[in-house]
Amino acid sequence: MPELPEVETVRRGLEPAMVGARFTKVVQRRPDLRFPFPERFAERLEGQEVRSLSRRAKYLLADLSSGEVLIMHLGMSGRFLVTMDGATRMPGEFHHEHGSLGAHDHVVFRLSNGASVIYNDTRRFGFMDLVPRSGIEASRHFAGMGIEPLGNELSGEAVARLFSGKRTPLKAALLDQRLIAGLGNIYVCEALFRTGLHPEAPAGSLATKKGLPTEKAHRLADVIREVLSEAVQAGGSTLRDHAQVDGTLGYFQHSFRVYDREGEPCTTPGCTGTVARLVQAGRSTFYCPRCQKRSRA
Repeated sequence: MPELPEVETVRRGLEPAMVGARFTKVVQRRPDLRFPFPERFAERLEGQEVRSLSRRAKYLLADLSSGEVLIMHLGMSGRFLVTMDGATRMPGEFHHEHGSLGAHDHVVFRLSNGASVIYNDTRRFGFMDLVPRSGIEASRHFAGMGIEPLGNELSGEAVARLFSGKRTPLKAALLDQRLIAGLGNIYVCEALFRTGLHPEAPAGSLATKKGLPTEKAHRLADVIREVLSEAVQAGGSTLRDHAQVDGTLGYFQHSFRVYDREGEPCTTPGCTGTVARLVQAGRSTFYCPRCQKRSRA
């Protein structure tokens, strides 16, 4: 599934085409994706202006002049084709073959500025919904969702507050969307490696007995923002079929220090360790046993 930097890359690609424009025509070609479309989906969109396009965790949010928000989630294979000013680009372009493109064009947005945006989803694990802005935080999509990892909410104090007393493995706690929203497997592996934290260390080890943040808690918060910001700047990772706004492949995967490097030498200067892999909750975790010792958590 696309991670936060990939979703942010797609948001930046859609923003010039959508923000400030009205939906003049919406073509809905099937009744559902992962879930059924909301009632009168096309009718409720047509004539509405897109006031802003933001991101919450791995969701795209288009605020409409009607007071509703168009919520879009890419699922595993969702992508957009944008045609504007005579040029066509695909933020989220697939670099693996996934069959006929047109056969999976499920939604077409025509906009008043002449742009068109097509949503394509081979596996149909993505979805779209319409929710009143006034009740969005209480909606089924965001109720109970954790803090954003980019911005001022994430800090050492926040990490200590969220993880204090938890014996859950640290990696599992970081992937828990009820605690910190938007983190995914790739960037959690990278952040733990850069911080020198073992993925199986108890999450509560980042807080003192009094619930105060340890030095590692402060460092982890800084590193998470650092890793995500680098990935956004580079256009995200292309491991999950996503590309930069101009359609070229992102390059952050060339900066991976541990992810998908099992059996390779550790990239930490002076370390003689070898990157290892373990499975946690059915997902691969990559780490350096020398740099990320349990006792250092």
